[in-house]
Amino acid sequence: MEYQEDRVITFVKSAKRLALIGFCLTLAVLYFGSAVAQNIYFLRIGTGSSSGTYYPIGTLLASVISNPPGSRDCDDGGSCGVPGLIATAQTTHGSIENINGVTKGYFDTALAQSDTIAAAYNGTGVFAKKKPVKSLRVIANLYPEDVHLVVRRGAGIKNIADLKGKRVSIDVPGSGTRENAKEILAAYGLSVKDFEAVAANPDKSVTLMNADKLDAFFLVAGYPVTAVSELADVGKIELLPISGENAKKFVDNHGYYSVSQIPAGTYQDLDTVPTLAVSTQWIVSEHVSEEVVYEITRALWHPRNRHLLDRGHAKGLLIHQETALKGVSTPLHPGAERYYKEIGILTD
Repeated sequence: MEYQEDRVITFVKSAKRLALIGFCLTLAVLYFGSAVAQNIYFLRIGTGSSSGTYYPIGTLLASVISNPPGSRDCDDGGSCGVPGLIATAQTTHGSIENINGVTKGYFDTALAQSDTIAAAYNGTGVFAKKKPVKSLRVIANLYPEDVHLVVRRGAGIKNIADLKGKRVSIDVPGSGTRENAKEILAAYGLSVKDFEAVAANPDKSVTLMNADKLDAFFLVAGYPVTAVSELADVGKIELLPISGENAKKFVDNHGYYSVSQIPAGTYQDLDTVPTLAVSTQWIVSEHVSEEVVYEITRALWHPRNRHLLDRGHAKGLLIHQETALKGVSTPLHPGAERYYKEIGILTD
């Protein structure tokens, strides 16, 4: 009798397990069947340091263009991204690493400075000793990036000439900031040999500044930048102006730069500071499918995604369709080009 009861209990347990397995398989079939039907596509966006602007902007762009399986339809108040697309932002050392990453397939797309993109595509500047990266393509121009020359209060730095002999970071190899810093310093008659060069990304620069182990650092990013805000909030830093005749001549000789300013109030207790700016562009390899890039571009500029750009980051307010082609000297990706022709801001 006990043997028969045990057999019944074992059978019931097995039946329950089988039912559960069957239920899970059904869910899996439904989910993955739907996923396949939607043609799932995972996309990585190379950005920058988590303390800079590229990473939060990359995260914002990922949310704008993503539309995972199971999302509500755009018309029903759901995602207006690319159906089946799951995009993620990935931290990097910045523009140069991002360009190399897109070229080698480490990232599908990335953010990079307009000047660095042009140098890579044409084989000039920092890419002068390398083969031109002719596979680079642009999705859109996004927003201006301002040069932040951050100096420690009490370090005795009142102008760029005062950087001589100081501990200065021009960022790490592989960053666009590093190349910008070297170009700007050269315009003022300085080189890395004139100060104690420190290779530190924005995160490390904040740590060194707080420990009084760094006197100044360059950071090229769209304001406000977390790294600068953290230091300004505790009264640790000032922003050094980049202006005057040297700056004017520099802009005249480097068309991808422009005169700019960081407004008062951007950082706590800091007044308006004149500076220089380049722009951020969204790049992609020519090998990414035309249809995918077309859908990404369409999602980026979808009217119902406007509120995400406006609320996601201060620089999101400056990302507009009307300036999508501003300063773009590298060829557009065919998918992006097709979209811009459809809406009439690009003509044959």
